[in-house]
Amino acid sequence: MTRPVTLSLPLAPPVPRRLPRPGRAGELAAAAAAQVGLAAAVRPGLAGLVVGVVYALASWAVLSAAFRARAALGPADHVTLTRVVLTGGVTALVAGHLLGGGHTWTLVAVASVALVLDGVDGRVARRTGTASRLGARFDMETDAFLVLVLSVQVAWTVGWWVLAIGAMRYAFGAAAWAAPWVRADLPPSIARKAVAVVQGVALVAAAAGVVPYPAALVAAALALLLWSFGRDVVWLFVRRERRDGSGNRGRSTDGARGPRLLDPIAR
Repeated sequence: MTRPVTLSLPLAPPVPRRLPRPGRAGELAAAAAAQVGLAAAVRPGLAGLVVGVVYALASWAVLSAAFRARAALGPADHVTLTRVVLTGGVTALVAGHLLGGGHTWTLVAVASVALVLDGVDGRVARRTGTASRLGARFDMETDAFLVLVLSVQVAWTVGWWVLAIGAMRYAFGAAAWAAPWVRADLPPSIARKAVAVVQGVALVAAAAGVVPYPAALVAAALALLLWSFGRDVVWLFVRRERRDGSGNRGRSTDGARGPRLLDPIAR
């Protein structure tokens, strides 16, 4: 009598379990914790540490509101978020330095890393196909705040007129609330990007004290910035919305309604 043969199928290999990816809330909370840790690590003094903690909480709140529609941040956003953390360290050091604490070379080192990473997030966004207006605004605001903090540091030794470098971007943003045509799109400009890079490099060099005439260097950087903003304001004004029925609106729909806090602006 023939016994039935039982065929056994090979067992499928176990599927490796993927670790759950942290969501937006977890990523931003981790960044806030890293900011507090960095603020403590750079030893800016008590006042600097308090400012670093306040910065961490404020940035967490603002970014939570800005990215509330996203489940998680993209690859380029992670690079920019790293720069946010480094900028928090610079902010704590500047606050400590103004009150007699902090270390200048630590400030210069942290700020230099943040400036170098400025050229990375945009490239990552393009390579991964994740470029967006929100990501560009995130990058822009991080740059602006870092320049503002560095201008405070340099103004302490060179002169308070240096604050014009850090304040100019915010003055432009305030103008965008009052004048809708300022919120129009600007054409890409290599000169604009180059001038922005010059501001950070000049401020870091002046803060480090490695140039013989820091006031002249920063004044030249400010002159370039005035030229860059002036050129763009003239371009936007000439192409502002005309109400003569010609249909040449000269701007995107971003300026067609009342401004909101996180609306994109031209620069």
